[in-house]
Amino acid sequence: MRHVILGTAGHIDHGKSSLVMALTGVDPDRLKEEKERGITIDLGFADLRYDGLTVGIVDVPGHERLIKNMLAGAGGIDLVLFAIAADEGVMPQSREHLAICNLLGIRAGIVAVTKTDIVEPDIVEVVVEEIKDFVAGTFLEGAPIVPVSSKSGHNIDKLKTQIQATALGTIQKSPNGIFRLPIDRVFTLKGFGTVVTGTAISGQISVDDAVEILPSGIRTKVRGLHSHNEAVKSGSAGQRVAVNLQGVDKDDINRGDVVVHCGTIDATDRLDAEIKLLKHAQPLKNRSSVHFHVGTSETTARVIFHRSEKLMPGESAFCQLRLKHPIIAMAGDRFIIRRLSPVDTVGGGIVLDPTPPARRKKDDDSSFEIYLTGDLTSRLAGKIKAAALKGILKQKLYAWAAHDTSAIDKAVETLKKDGLITEVNETLFHTIIINKLHEEITSILLSYHKKNPLQSGMSKEELRGLFKQIDTKTFLKILNTFSKVVTDKELIRLSDFKPSLTHIDEGIKTRIIETLRASEFQPPSRQDLATAFSIKEKQAEDILKLLAKDGLLVRINDSIYIDQCAYEKMLEIVREFSKGKNEIAVSEFREVLGTTRKYALPFLEYLDGKKITMRVGDKRKILDR
Repeated sequence: MRHVILGTAGHIDHGKSSLVMALTGVDPDRLKEEKERGITIDLGFADLRYDGLTVGIVDVPGHERLIKNMLAGAGGIDLVLFAIAADEGVMPQSREHLAICNLLGIRAGIVAVTKTDIVEPDIVEVVVEEIKDFVAGTFLEGAPIVPVSSKSGHNIDKLKTQIQATALGTIQKSPNGIFRLPIDRVFTLKGFGTVVTGTAISGQISVDDAVEILPSGIRTKVRGLHSHNEAVKSGSAGQRVAVNLQGVDKDDINRGDVVVHCGTIDATDRLDAEIKLLKHAQPLKNRSSVHFHVGTSETTARVIFHRSEKLMPGESAFCQLRLKHPIIAMAGDRFIIRRLSPVDTVGGGIVLDPTPPARRKKDDDSSFEIYLTGDLTSRLAGKIKAAALKGILKQKLYAWAAHDTSAIDKAVETLKKDGLITEVNETLFHTIIINKLHEEITSILLSYHKKNPLQSGMSKEELRGLFKQIDTKTFLKILNTFSKVVTDKELIRLSDFKPSLTHIDEGIKTRIIETLRASEFQPPSRQDLATAFSIKEKQAEDILKLLAKDGLLVRINDSIYIDQCAYEKMLEIVREFSKGKNEIAVSEFREVLGTTRKYALPFLEYLDGKKITMRVGDKRKILDR
């Protein structure tokens, strides 16, 4: 079954609701006040059934003060049924509704000339010609124009047939993206609880699915689903869907909220966009506040132009929108802006990036053009590049661009194949960003090696601290891909770096070795060596570590080093002692070495660590005999 959404449009009292009733037999005016006043106040719903096709109808108010409600119903429609009364012709809200439909990117429609039963045929012909002039240059140029009468039934069947043909020519919404259902109604049913309705604009939903209401973040479960007054097991993009929610209070949900699967998308209060002003609108100054409508939601937004201080009527510009309240949007979504006072529609646009960085005027604006005109692959590459060192998960791209997840998967694989992006630890990075990181780390390590020629490398933690925007696991995996960088346990160094001593240090090195060799089991501490040779303690530490790495010294602890020959002699003394006893006390160890308790204890602790001895009470059991 194919599903298409048709929305009505047109000036107040031009017969939209009567036309829907004539077509479907359903009165879309459901509110008592609507019936009493004879005008549509809120959204109404009906449907037309054909073989293999269901056309869901959203009837919208025509009054200028109810445009807010009209916009809540216009966001998810595939084609418009535009009503213009034969007795009045084109009126102010006719123009505003057409402008809104144009700005929302609606591409299919039919014009119904209503109330033909109350005017002469020649008047209808005049109105038809007026309509042709009115729709010129819009998506309705060349669209079918059908004179009808809801009262007499004139041409109603012809209009039904035309709706079927036009609906079959629309592009079907894909069920393969992230599920989004902007809520346009919230109510309770006895025995069922809270029910929300809306037009599914992407993805699929099924009974028992875990869902989230955004932006509030309420998590719940789907108890049941209805579509066009029939219980269904699942619903998908392009359908009117009623969702019975489990354990949620009606008062906690509002029109403008969005039903999504848990954890698939986040709310945002900032958007990069292209805005276009209508030709009749007043100029829009930089940092102006406007009413902002997307989907079924409405908030206020501050418009910050990227390159100009004012946008003139009929012109377009790139901007960032700072929203008063968070909304749900994806790249490619259309929106409408209206003045705060007097409240009228001044323009609209397209979301380019729903999760942008804060922008300054001097920032590069090339990404705007890529997001606006580029294909999916180039737009994703741009977003991944903009993520810089944070990178981006592929799941976040599913929630960024309003496309099938399979199309995004294909685009990502193409970018990988072409060498434009790299995936590390399930995070995507642009190759330009990775290459810059490689260069930056190489420069940092080169500088570190120059300042610390005796150090074997920079600690992982110190280097990691310079790039806090990348998580540790991902950072270390990226390092392992760099040809010029080597990871050696807890140290990072350049691949061609080797610790070295200057000719001055070479002399000190020789004297340190001679001093420690002569002192045997009572070696001077690191601090004492620094004082003795008039060098900084850090320099003494670096020289001692380097000598230990070269196997000339043995590091007992941070302060004590002994000559390698002395260490081997110590092992021989312990083994010799073990021929008579398999345990040795500290006092015995001190005596056989000819040293003091100050050194005997650290020596034994070192031997414990090497599993040559093992402490048992006050003694050491000799393991290596």
